[in-house]
Amino acid sequence: MGPQVTARSIRIIGVPLDLGASRRGVDMGPSALRIARLADRLRLLGHQVEDRGNLIVSQREHLADNPGEALLAIAGVCRTLAAETAAAVRDGVTPLVLGGDHSLAMGSIAGVATALAERGERVGVIWLDAHGDINTPESSASGNLHGMPVAHLLGLGDRRLSAIATPHPALRPQQCVMVGLRDLDPPERKHIRDLGITAFTMRHIDERGLQSVMADAIAIASSGTGGIHVSCDPDWIDPTDAPGVGTPVRGGATFREAHLALEMAADSGKLLAMDLVEINPVLDQRNRTAELAVDLIVSAFGARIL
Repeated sequence: MGPQVTARSIRIIGVPLDLGASRRGVDMGPSALRIARLADRLRLLGHQVEDRGNLIVSQREHLADNPGEALLAIAGVCRTLAAETAAAVRDGVTPLVLGGDHSLAMGSIAGVATALAERGERVGVIWLDAHGDINTPESSASGNLHGMPVAHLLGLGDRRLSAIATPHPALRPQQCVMVGLRDLDPPERKHIRDLGITAFTMRHIDERGLQSVMADAIAIASSGTGGIHVSCDPDWIDPTDAPGVGTPVRGGATFREAHLALEMAADSGKLLAMDLVEINPVLDQRNRTAELAVDLIVSAFGARIL
């Protein structure tokens, strides 16, 4: 397994953020992934791994009970996280961000975009998720910020969240690809169509096969970019394999498809950064979703069967 893996330096950053979701528990996700021996598994592949511990995140109990407080707290966490991921990319290190809810991507991807912009490059994003996460505060029915990161990365929504990257917006629609979608709100469908984002639903995967879909996703996200940021919510996988997620939806990718997707990301040689978010140990069974997530991360960083 060792010889084909290109050793890299990986910097783990935990973000125990649950302010963007209505269900509690994803703040424990980083711990669950560490308990599943994430760093050891990556070191066994020959990578250097530095675990920076967790960013400090306000507990929900300490915030006033209004959405504005949560937004300010999330914006602060995302700015701190953006500084961390930008520093990692400048150092030639791969940031691996453990969530926490998916609103953290407004920071992690903004930081990678900032560091790439300093060398005249753009970031490409592959968004592995059952959901589009492309609502704005105006379009969202729930008001939950973990359903809005893509919109803010594209420059829509609240400026406190959309202007974290320098320059902003962090992401261009033609360099963002969604894979695994099967639960979209009507405004999200409109945003995806109006912006011209490439979005592969589970139907595309059923009709064309995961290999063909992922090959296209990698080609699009790497075209005219300095590399790919993979942002993975395990709810893109079927809940029979990944029960410990905040918003499970039946009919997701299989265990094997999920591995293939991340092995292909590794094979591309384009992976610059990765988020693994929305693991909810409260809803899990004996940490099996976190263990699956660690298996997937290890695939993204070069693990092979043969």
